[in-house]
Parts: sequence; structure tokens; C-alpha cells
Amino acid sequence: MSKTGLTVKALMEALDGAVHGLVAAPRGLGALVRTVVVAGEGVPVPAASLVVVPAGGSAPAARAGLRGASAVAALGDDAAGLRDLGLPVLSVEPSVGPEEFAVLARSVLEAEETESRHGDLFSLARTVATLTGGLVSIEDAGGQVLAYSASDEGADELRRQTILGRGCPESFLAHMREWGVNERLWAGEVVEVAERPDLGAARRLVVGVRAGERALGTIWVQVGDRPLAPASVQVLHGAARLAAVHVMRANSGARSTGRDTEELSVGLLTGAFDTDALARHLGADPSTPVAVVALALRGPEADLPWRLDQAAEITSVYAAAYRREALVIPACGLLYVLLPATTGRSPAAWAGELVSVLRDNLGTPVQAAVAGTAPRMRAVPSLKKVASRTLDVVADRPERRVTEFDEVRSSVVLRDLFDTLADMPRLRDDRLDALDGEQRRSLSAYLDAFGDVTAAAGRLHVHPNTLRHRVRRICALTGLDLDDADQRLLAAITLRA
Repeated sequence: MSKTGLTVKALMEALDGAVHGLVAAPRGLGALVRTVVVAGEGVPVPAASLVVVPAGGSAPAARAGLRGASAVAALGDDAAGLRDLGLPVLSVEPSVGPEEFAVLARSVLEAEETESRHGDLFSLARTVATLTGGLVSIEDAGGQVLAYSASDEGADELRRQTILGRGCPESFLAHMREWGVNERLWAGEVVEVAERPDLGAARRLVVGVRAGERALGTIWVQVGDRPLAPASVQVLHGAARLAAVHVMRANSGARSTGRDTEELSVGLLTGAFDTDALARHLGADPSTPVAVVALALRGPEADLPWRLDQAAEITSVYAAAYRREALVIPACGLLYVLLPATTGRSPAAWAGELVSVLRDNLGTPVQAAVAGTAPRMRAVPSLKKVASRTLDVVADRPERRVTEFDEVRSSVVLRDLFDTLADMPRLRDDRLDALDGEQRRSLSAYLDAFGDVTAAAGRLHVHPNTLRHRVRRICALTGLDLDDADQRLLAAITLRA
């Protein structure tokens, strides 16, 4: 059934609602399960199988031939009677029953096998579920399920039938055709499908997945136990554009993976390759002006890779909704977004909305920097540096959600200057090395206030006469002439570098 399989532990976690408890696990839960069989006389038990024992099946006949099994599952008392098998024994929820439990377990294994082929789609389904608050499934043009979000809390009968049967019931597809939903989908709409209790269907949103005029499938969001997020329609538009890429890649058997694409995309940021050719390979027009946005996730470094992956998924959906050819590129611990520049909402406004979504869903401070617009793709590397520098400047000001380069241009340029000076120690006033910490702070405040002693003393919380005395002492100690504009400028740079 599944070439790779799941461990007994992973299978139990996936079947959480249907597993009543664990009766025995004498050798742990690490054995692989690749298939599911229902026990009975004459039923062979393949290696690496989960054996589901029917009601009353603790009799010797049901226990025979279990040597190659990885685990056993049975109803309450029946499960207790199997604890001496030397295998993990799962107790099945009585309301589910052993036959339905076997169907559910097979569905989980089939989903695992499907996810190995459509991993990007499963990840996309989870992200759409997070952003909309609904239950998501992605289907091909024939109604067969390609991927779905894991949670079934609040799932209606239609979703259960669709997931278990690996496809939308034909009866519901027929109603879709009658209601004219298909025509609206292929016209590019996100269609609201009203609740139909007689069909076991809660309210839904659905969008078509297309490549040009070719229908590739649909993305469904069922309303569960809470209302859908206000931005759900926007999310679905972006998700449909991303899903089209994943479906076409899977259908073509292409070996290119998301990681391959990431590695190629980094070339656009570094300029180390033929930028125009690389852009065309990634589906972007190299001659189109491109806005460059960078995102930084602040917080503990330990879980940064995981949070960065989550942020990349969310950002990809929002970027695809904003600009069809947008590229999201993780690099150097940041996320870079290349947005084809067109009229409409500004990149800064879009970035502000995205930062709010990321902060809400990741629970961590996120900051964005809008570096500007590159006139064509080959100018992106220089703006990439500007974006990362802008984020450096505002790192200690988490209240700043979105910063445009022009707002901090002077600070960014000065940082570059100080980095250069750090490698050239002769380009500084070494007379100031004789000053202690208090004297350096006093001179910095005096210079920053353009010689206004009262203002500088106020910042230092000292009396103006105290500051005047310190400045005279500094000049006597170092030989600094504060009436000389060049000396003042060099002193200010030296104190900041």
C-alpha cells in the first residue's frame, strides 16, 4: 500500500480520534507499518502490517499468523486480551468500529504515499488552512484528492467522504454542474458554495486551478467551527497560482523540487550567474522592473529554520495573490520577495499587510524592508544588500513593522561607511582613544547637538556647566579643536565607528 510507510507512533498520532488508547508496546512504537489488513481465518498477514481484529476476535484463530505484523488494533476488551502478543496493541474507539478503523488507517497510509509525490501541495493545503481558518482539500480536474489539511475538527460528511474515498462524490460534482459553479471557476472567480444539509455539505469556498485555459483542479475551503478569515478570497487566488505550478510539475514527472528552485533563485540575489537566463528559467521577465522586499524574523535563533519555512509558505501565498510572477527566496536567514512592479497597491502597503499576517500566525516579531525598485532583474543584487542593511538598522526597533530605504538612508549609508573604516584603522582620529566611556558619551552628545550645551546636557541628565567642564577637559587632553569643522566631523565619525 505504502512504499515508505509510517511508524506505529506516527500512525497513532494521525489516527488520534479513532485510537482509544495504547494497551501494550513491549518493544516500543518504532516499527514501520506499510499496509492494513482485517484479521480472519485464511487471511494472510504481510510483513509490516497493522492487523485490525474484528469484534470478538481475541480467539486463537484471530491471533494466528501475526508474527510478521508491526501492530494490532482491536476494540476495548478484545484489545486487552491481545496484550501478550509481544506487539504494540491499539485500542480502537468503540464508536468507530474495527472495519471503519481499517479504512481510516489505509487512508492515512495512502495519504502518506501521496504526500511523497505531492509534498508541496500538502504543505500548501496546510498553509491555506492556517490563513483561512478552514478545512482545505486540493483536487485534480476529475475530483480526485491530491492533498488536504490534516485537521478534521468540524469536518462535514462531504469532506469525510471525499478524504476517505480519495475523491469528491459524483453526486456532489453533479450538483456543482447544475449550479453553474464550474463556469464561474474557469472564469477565475472564487465561488461561495452555500450550505446544503441535505447533501452533508457545510458552506465552502472554491477556486479553480488553471494553467492558461487548461483546467488542472480545484482548491476547497470548508467552513469549520469558526468563521473564515476576511482575507480568504485573496489567499485562495494566491494559492491557486502556486498550486498550478505544483500540479504541472507532478503531472510532468519533473524532478525539480522546491529546494532546487530555491537554490536557483538565490542566484538572482547574488548576481553570480547569467541573471537574465536564470530569470527566464524561473518564469520571470528579466526586463520587468522588480520591487525588492526583505523580511526578518526576530526572536530565538534555535527555531529560526522552522519559522523561516513557515514564513516562506505564507509569504508565497500572499505574494502570488499580489503579483502572479512574484518570487519568494529564502537566503542568509532572511526572506526576499521580488515583486514585478505594476500600478496599484504599493509594495510597502502589501508588506505591511503581510507582516501583520506573519506576526499573527507565527507569534514572533517580523520586520519588512522595502529597498526600492530595480529597473530590471540584473539590478536586484544591489537592492538585496540595501534591504538587508535596512533591516540591520531597525533590528533594535521591533515596533517598526515596515521600513522603506529612504526613511533610513542616512543610517544605512553610515553603517556602510563605518564598516569600511573598521578595515582601515588609519582613517580615524586616534587621539580620542585616550577618552574614557563618560568622556566619549559627553563629546558625542555635544557634537550631535551641534554644540548646544543646554540640549546636550539635558540628554545626558547633567548640569550644563558640568558638560562645559568635560568638553574643556577633553580638548585639553586630546588637543581637539572643536572650532575646526573638519576635526568636528572626524571626531563624530570616530566616536560612531
